[in-house]
Amino acid sequence: MDTSQRRRSIGIATFFIIASAVGLLAAFVLLVEKLQILQFPDSKVSCDFGLVVQCGKNLASWQGSLLGFPNPTLGLIAWPVVMATGVAILAGARFAKWYWRSFNIVALAALGFVIWLIWQSIFFLGTLCPWCMVTWSVVIPLFWVSTLWNLKHGIWTANERAREFGARLLGWSPTLTFASYLVVAVIAQIQLDVLSYL
Repeated sequence: MDTSQRRRSIGIATFFIIASAVGLLAAFVLLVEKLQILQFPDSKVSCDFGLVVQCGKNLASWQGSLLGFPNPTLGLIAWPVVMATGVAILAGARFAKWYWRSFNIVALAALGFVIWLIWQSIFFLGTLCPWCMVTWSVVIPLFWVSTLWNLKHGIWTANERAREFGARLLGWSPTLTFASYLVVAVIAQIQLDVLSYL
């Protein structure tokens, strides 16, 4: 591996570690808040800041436990894998294509789940959950970065044009991430008029 490739590997490894640390923190706090609600149903959770910006309603809803257990449990399972991947890359590990493909599929599934949660939160619950938004904020770039990284490195296809396309777009990951945030913010503002509650 040449110096430039090593530098890029360090970059994505660092991103994985930071993103997973943030996601893990959000999952942990949300699970603690959920347990508090279960133990003390009338208690107010620390992330309730008003009618719209709150997490209590989300945690108490069926959407907050879609698979029969609190959604944050999924984060406590998945984020350590992302962190371990980043740490392993820093240590010089190289993964097989099947691993990267599996990683990408899980990132896509996570994005799909997050999009569904965003939709449910804005259009059905009428809330913006602060710690949920922290989770959204790291899942979205994780999807863009891992997908474009895999495309660039020929994980999905050896087609040179596809690899060049992935390499070109990988540099635009921050822009794609910001655009995704902006779409969510605009939808939330139109539907919930969030600014009037701040």
